[in-house]
Amino acid sequence: MLKRVFMAPDPGRARLRFAARGVLGIGLAVTGCGLAGHSLTGAVTGGLAALLALFTVTDATVRAQAVTTALLPAVGLPVLAAAAELHDRPVARGLVLLAVVGAGVYARRWGPRGHSLGVFAFMTFFVAQFLHAGPEQLPELYAAVLLSVLSASAVRFGLWCYERRTPPPPAPVAPAGERGLARATTRQAVQATAAAAFALVVGQLVSGDRWYWAVGATWWIFVNTTSRGETLVRGFRRILGTVLGIGLGLAVAVPVAGAPVPTAVLVAVCVFGIFYSAAVSYTWMMLSVTLLAELLYGLLGVLDPALLAVRFAETGVGALGALLAVLFVLPITTHATTDAWIQRALRCVHACTAEATARLAGAPGAAASTDPAARVAELELLLGRVRLSVAPLVHPLNPVRARKRRARRVLALLDDCAYEIHGLAAVTAGPDASRNLGLAAAFRRVETAVEALTEGRADTVTAPVDRPHATEPALAHLHGLERALAEMAKPLRGPSGSPLVGA
Repeated sequence: MLKRVFMAPDPGRARLRFAARGVLGIGLAVTGCGLAGHSLTGAVTGGLAALLALFTVTDATVRAQAVTTALLPAVGLPVLAAAAELHDRPVARGLVLLAVVGAGVYARRWGPRGHSLGVFAFMTFFVAQFLHAGPEQLPELYAAVLLSVLSASAVRFGLWCYERRTPPPPAPVAPAGERGLARATTRQAVQATAAAAFALVVGQLVSGDRWYWAVGATWWIFVNTTSRGETLVRGFRRILGTVLGIGLGLAVAVPVAGAPVPTAVLVAVCVFGIFYSAAVSYTWMMLSVTLLAELLYGLLGVLDPALLAVRFAETGVGALGALLAVLFVLPITTHATTDAWIQRALRCVHACTAEATARLAGAPGAAASTDPAARVAELELLLGRVRLSVAPLVHPLNPVRARKRRARRVLALLDDCAYEIHGLAAVTAGPDASRNLGLAAAFRRVETAVEALTEGRADTVTAPVDRPHATEPALAHLHGLERALAEMAKPLRGPSGSPLVGA
C-alpha cells in the first residue's frame, strides 16, 4: 500500500502539481475567510468549498471547468440553507438529505459536471451537520462559500492553470442508450438512496449527534463506482483507511488537542495527502480524510477517543448500508460492467490501429483525422476504467483463484495492446514512416480479431500463424497486436464471453 502511493508513476508530476495547487488554493481560501472576520465555522465551510472546487471539477477543458466551478454555489447554497433551516426538524431534514443523495447520484448521467455538482450539493448538506449550523449563521456561511470558491478559482484558472498547456483527455463515460432502470446511474441513484436511508436510521441509533458520518460513508462509497464488486471493494478500503486514520489520530490529533500552529501544518499535510493519493489509493485518501476530520474536531474542542470510536462505528454502518443496497436493490453485476468496459477498450484499440494504418498507407484525408496522441490518451483512460472494474476480481481477498488468473491475464494482454498502440502512434508521427503494403493485410487480421472478441465470438479467434520477424516497425507492432488479441480469446472464451464469469 505504501508503494502504491509513494512509488506509483506520476507522469509529468501531474499528481504532485494537483496536490500542491490544492494546498495553495485551500490555504488562500481559509486565509481570506480569516481576514474577512469569519468565525471558525465559516473558515471550515470555506475550506471545504475550496477543496471541492479544486478536487471534484474534472471537465475535459479549462472553459468547461470554469463553468462548472461557477455553478457550484448555485447548487450548494440552497442545499446549505435547507440543511440549516431544518437543523431542529430531524424527519424533514432526513427526507431532504435522501433527496439530495438520490439527485446527486442521478446527476452523474450528465458526465463530470453532473458528478461535481452532485458532490458539492451533498457535501454542503454534510458540512452543515458537521458544524451544527443554524439559520442565524447562513449569511456568514454564504459569504465564506462564495469567497472560497473565488479564491480557489483565482489559483486554478489564474495563478496555476497548468491544464492550459496539458489539457486532460475527456474521461470515458459509461455506455449510453439505456432507459429507465436499465440505466446504471438510475439504478445507482436508487441504491444510494436506499443505502443512505439505512445509514440515516441506524446511524441515529448509534449516535444522535454524529449520525451524518454513516450517511457520508455511504455516499463516498458510491462515488466513482458502478458495479456491485467495485462498491464492495471501495467499502472495504474505506473501512481500512478509517481504521488507520483513527489509529494515527490517537497518536497525532489527540495529543495536538487543537493547538493552532501544529494543527494548521497537519491540516495542510492531510490536504496534500487527499489530493496526492486519490488517483492511486482510496485507502490512503481515506486515512488523510479521517485524520483531517479529527484535527478539525480538535480545533472545535470536541475531540476525544470516544468520538473516534463513534466515527468507526458510523463508518461501519454506512458500509453495511452500501453492501445491502448493492446486493439486494437493483444490483449491477461486476460481469456486465467489466464486459462493457473491455469491449470499449478493444474498440478503441481497433480505432487507433485503423487510423495509424491509414496514415502509414497514405490514405486520402488520413492526415486530417483524429490525432493519434488523443486516441492513445483515450485508450489509457479506458484501460484505467477496466482496471477499476476488474479490481474486485484481482483483489487479494477474492477466493476464486481461477477467475482471478483469467482477469489478470486479460489486463496483461490489454497492456500489451496499449504498448503496441503506443509504438504505432510513434511510428505514425515519425518523418520517415514507410508505406508497407503488408500493413493492410495485418490490419484486417487485427480488425477481424477485435470484431470477434467484442461480438461474443471469442471461440472463432485462431492463433496467428508463425510469421517472419518484421523489420518494419509498424508491421512489427501490428503483428504484436495480432498475437495479443489471439491470446486474449482464451480467457474471454467462457459461458458468457467474459473473464468475470465462471472458473
